[in-house]
Formats: sequence, structure tokens, C-alpha cells
Amino acid sequence: MKDSVIILCGGGPAPGMNTVVFSVAKTFLAGGFRVIGLHGGYSGLFSKNPRTEEIDFFKADAYFNRGGSYLEMSRFKPTDEDFEKNFNLSLFQENNIKLLVTVGGDDTASTANRIAKFLETKKYPIRNIHVPKTIDNDLPLPANAPTFGFNSAKNEGAHLARTVYEDARTSGNWLIISAMGRSAGHLALGIGEATHCPVTIIPEMFNKTEITLDKIVRLALSAFIKRKLLGISYGTVVVAEGVFHDLDPEEIKNAGVTMTYDEHGHPELGKISKAVLFNDILEKEFKKIGLKVKTRPVEIGYDVRCQDPVAFDLTYCTELAMGVYELYRKGETGCMVYVDADGNPHPLYLKDLQNAEGKIPPRRVNIEGGTARNYFEHICHYITPADYEAAKAIVPDPEAYDFKKILSWQ
Repeated sequence: MKDSVIILCGGGPAPGMNTVVFSVAKTFLAGGFRVIGLHGGYSGLFSKNPRTEEIDFFKADAYFNRGGSYLEMSRFKPTDEDFEKNFNLSLFQENNIKLLVTVGGDDTASTANRIAKFLETKKYPIRNIHVPKTIDNDLPLPANAPTFGFNSAKNEGAHLARTVYEDARTSGNWLIISAMGRSAGHLALGIGEATHCPVTIIPEMFNKTEITLDKIVRLALSAFIKRKLLGISYGTVVVAEGVFHDLDPEEIKNAGVTMTYDEHGHPELGKISKAVLFNDILEKEFKKIGLKVKTRPVEIGYDVRCQDPVAFDLTYCTELAMGVYELYRKGETGCMVYVDADGNPHPLYLKDLQNAEGKIPPRRVNIEGGTARNYFEHICHYITPADYEAAKAIVPDPEAYDFKKILSWQ
């Protein structure tokens, strides 16, 4: 029987999923391997009846440049009991599988790390290599290398946001945009910078002060007030969903926003539009301070995950897939593939990336780096001490809306 490779996809979709999967398939098929696709993410590894299918050249050639994921994904996380009782070793033995390729973000990478430890402990002759995926761009790759899917998502997000900005300019309104990014603000910042948004709010901004709903609101109001002083009646605010995940749940509840709560009393933010939530909170604040501003909410998230990948990701994902083959040939396992600027693949060992809990921690925006620092310094609009006197005609306490003071950046 031929040596085989099996591929699974975990988490949520990102542009380039199919490019990775089917480029891995093409590369290993050319190397004489049999290629198997596993549906259902990690759940398939711990099921007695996994759903698999053979991948040949024609299937790979038909789907490699499409959006979405041909292989059904899931967020299944195996328990310790699953590893001890339910790991489907026979799937590997009966198909002569030599390599498990996992494709996913930080959660999938963390589970890949557990898989690597399990295979090593059991001395099973199966290697595993992880391919870093996420539109959030929050896996710890060297030299600020992106995760695949990020650039395609940012491209489409910027397309939507600049259309929204034009709507704001045309109608003299403000549009409140929420962008995906559970634990990092890369996507929101990328969209904000690309569209010259007057203010982008990401969790990393609160590096010198505690994040609170009041501060988030005042940061947005700082842009409204500044643009009013400049005679500009329109604009957009981009806010990363992560800022709401980092808030004390009581703050959301006390803001009077209607939502459902889980069994622990935490607001189920995943079920609501963060743009609508923030827009509602802002409207209440406008009434409180007597500011006349018309706003509308816009959510950017699910609409950028399954689009066709742009050329950058088509190329990058192909290089990552070829990198998997090269690392396998060199005997590597328990690693994440990284491709440098010259296209050379390198192994990033999952055990070296893990934290004390064995998880792969997310890479956050470097708020001190040039990208963030220069955007906030030169493109954003906000209140500074030089505006205090003029701003008193709009609000009695302009110092409360001083952008840098709110963040303790000065």
C-alpha cells in the first residue's frame, strides 16, 4: 500500500484554505503519495466512523483557487479522555498514513501541539505538521510574517470599508464598523489604515491603562469632536471585536444593551453584532452630551472569510504547502511551517511556541511599532491640548476627550 498523508481543517474558514489543502495534495501526489481529506476537523480523528475522501489531481486542480473550505471544518477540541479512549489509530494503520497535516489558527495549533505530544508519547510512527491560518493574523510567526487568509480578508474588508466611507462622506453621516479579531486588532487596524479611517480602536491600544467602555466611547467621541472642529461632518470608526471581549461583562450589562447571557452570567457577544452594540451605546452618549451626530452600524466578519483568495494568498498558500512537503522530506514533525521572504520553508516547533498551559498564545499588534504609531500620529483625527479652547463650544470638558490622555500615552 502507498504511503498516505491525511489533511484536516479546524476552526473557521479563511481565504486560501482550499489553496493549502489542494496544493498539499498536488505536491504529495507528485511525490507518489496517496492523499486523504478528513471532514469535520479534529472530530474525525476521535470518531469510529470518520468521513474521509480520496483527493486526486483533478479534484485538487478544480478547487485549489476557490474560497471557502472543501473539507468541512469544526471547532471540536478533544478532551484528555478523547486522547486516551477515542483516538482512531486504525484510521492511520488501515490507510498507511505517515503524515497528519492540520490547517488552522491558534486553537487548532494548540490542539496540534497536543497531538504531537500524544504521538510522541505513544511512539506512533505518524508525523504531524501544522499550517498557520487565520484572518486575525494572530499566530506567532517570525519577522511579522502574516498568517494566510489575512491579506485576502483585509483586502475585502478594506473594499467594504472604503465603500462605507464614501457613503458617510456622501450623506454626511458616521458609520460604525466592527471588524473580526477576537484577541488581536490586526484586521481592524489594517482596514482602518487602508481606508484612512479617522479612528480605529483595538485592544492593544490599552497597553498603559485598563480597558473600559467609557474609554472606548470617549476615544470615538474624540474623533467626532475633532472633525466637527475641522468642518468635517462625516467619517467612520473601526473597532475590533476584541475590545468587547476584554471588557468586564458588568459594563456591557450596565450600558443597557439587551443581549442573552450564558450559564455563568457572561454576555454572549458572539450572538450579536458588535457594531450594533457600539452604535447603540454611542447614540445614548450623544444624547447625554447634546452632540448631534447620525450613525449607522456595519459589521465586517463573516463576509470576508470565504471569498476567493487574492494573488498574495494564492502564492503564499502554495509555498506553505510545498513547505510542508519539504519539511516532511527532512523528517520534521510536531511543527508549524513558516515560509520566509525568499520562499524558504522552516519548522517552528510547537513545543517552543507554547505557554505554561501548553497553548499557542496569540500574536498581538505591536502598538509601539511603526505601522500603529504612525497611523495614530498622522492619519487619525482626535482632540489634543491645542483643541481645548475651540472644543469648549461643543463639550464643556474637552480634556476628557483628549485621545492620548485617555490612553495614558502622555
